[in-house]
Amino acid sequence: MAHRRTLAAALALVGALALTACNNGEDSAQAPSAGGGSGAGKGGSTATTAPAEPTAATPAGGTTEKPTAAASKKPAPPAAKPVKPGVPKPGSTCDHKMPISPDEIAVYRYTPEGGFLSLIVRHGNWGCGTPDSDGAPFETVGKETFIPLNQAANITVTDPIVASTENQPIGVQEFLDWLEAHPDSGLVFTYRLGKDGAIDTLDQVFTP
Repeated sequence: MAHRRTLAAALALVGALALTACNNGEDSAQAPSAGGGSGAGKGGSTATTAPAEPTAATPAGGTTEKPTAAASKKPAPPAAKPVKPGVPKPGSTCDHKMPISPDEIAVYRYTPEGGFLSLIVRHGNWGCGTPDSDGAPFETVGKETFIPLNQAANITVTDPIVASTENQPIGVQEFLDWLEAHPDSGLVFTYRLGKDGAIDTLDQVFTP
């Protein structure tokens, strides 16, 4: 009898221990963690995310706008100033030993001596001017020479022979009359010789 009581007590103790162990396991699962639990709980710390650093796609200034076409367009270079005859371009050099112009002369007078009409001229070339000057002088070289003039030559003139900055046709006699009234003017002309060796084309070079 006593043995049965002892066995029953032992079984009751084992059951109590098993029940206690189960309850402790459930309490541990429901208990908050040592780290403070969920951020939704009272007094719990809220997790924060560090701000993202600027990437190659997003500049540090926070904008991804590209420069407009107007802002990136370079200003147009200023228009080049026209260079007049004999005036070197800015930055260039001028050689005073340039060869004599093959088709330009300075006309001074005319003469009918020798039985034919001739112009009294001097050869030369354009000297060195400056980029800001209105023009450069025609620098003559050597002595005066004679070139025959065809009495039917085609002649065009500008200021001061006529009131125009563009070449105007003029008759040979009218041109000779002007030379007689204005000797040694030294106006510059381009010329061309005909088959007979006389000037058949004479065009004045306008200089300001």
